[in-house]
Amino acid sequence: MFPTNRLLLSLRKTAQSYLKRGITSKTAVTPEPNEESDTVVKNIVVSQTGPIRLFGLSRPQRKNALDSATAQELAEALDEFDENEEMKIGIVHGIGGNFCSGFDLGEIAKSEGDSDRLPHFGALCTRMQLSKKPLIAAVTGYAIGAGFELALMCDLRILEQKSRMGFLNRRFGIPVMCGGTVRLPAMVGYSRAMDLILTGREISGEEAFNWGLGARLVASGSALGQSISIAQSILKYPQGALLADRTSMSYATFGGKPIEEALEFERDNATDLLLDGGIKGAQRFVDGFGRHGKSTNITTNDRTSFRSLEDDVL
Repeated sequence: MFPTNRLLLSLRKTAQSYLKRGITSKTAVTPEPNEESDTVVKNIVVSQTGPIRLFGLSRPQRKNALDSATAQELAEALDEFDENEEMKIGIVHGIGGNFCSGFDLGEIAKSEGDSDRLPHFGALCTRMQLSKKPLIAAVTGYAIGAGFELALMCDLRILEQKSRMGFLNRRFGIPVMCGGTVRLPAMVGYSRAMDLILTGREISGEEAFNWGLGARLVASGSALGQSISIAQSILKYPQGALLADRTSMSYATFGGKPIEEALEFERDNATDLLLDGGIKGAQRFVDGFGRHGKSTNITTNDRTSFRSLEDDVL
């Protein structure tokens, strides 16, 4: 008898427990799938911390190379940033260890000479300035070709010691078309700018800093954090006078109307070269030439005449 009563009491407590759980618990709701997230891949990750807007280039499998879609996406994100009165300063950075490795040569190789399919003629590269507000470039890893030019379009560059910059597009016959021939000599002088443009060589973050291209030289892995810290220090000042002085300095450095003419000349002067030799050079890269920064055997040089001259001199 006693064991039976104990069993009944146990069953009663169990039933009360299930009843109470059913009354107080919320019905599980299965979230509806987000169709947009399944179909749209964002190559620009936009985030913010307070009034600081961050633009993260996110094509790590291509070392954050810019194709037409990504360049357009960044241009639209910057337009929205300009219109948002709550956002005061922006930071452009790369996700995955590199800032930006220039334009996507695979896309250029497939363009078949159609300028509408090339990012060089899109909304990003035709700007006189990226934004009406201060922008900081947090430069990590490679910032080469158009990626180098993107960094030059920002107001400040925070350079990591192991970052690499330069016009490596030189080896593929792709001209500089996003303001590099205008902005670089204004920052570092004619001779140094011409050195990079003609030789197509890389420079380290330390050398770029010594040239005056960087506002800070920081340890590897710290560029973004340092950029946020600098942005926060800028925010403490009255923004009206700060923006006015920024505009005045930009006008004094680049000369207002002349920079528009210089940028237009740069595009017009290089367009035919891009549509001819540049596309062939991009195809060579796609086929495997010049990977990992190699620049040997770009062209075949006949050194026979040089040796004959040497013998004559001797």
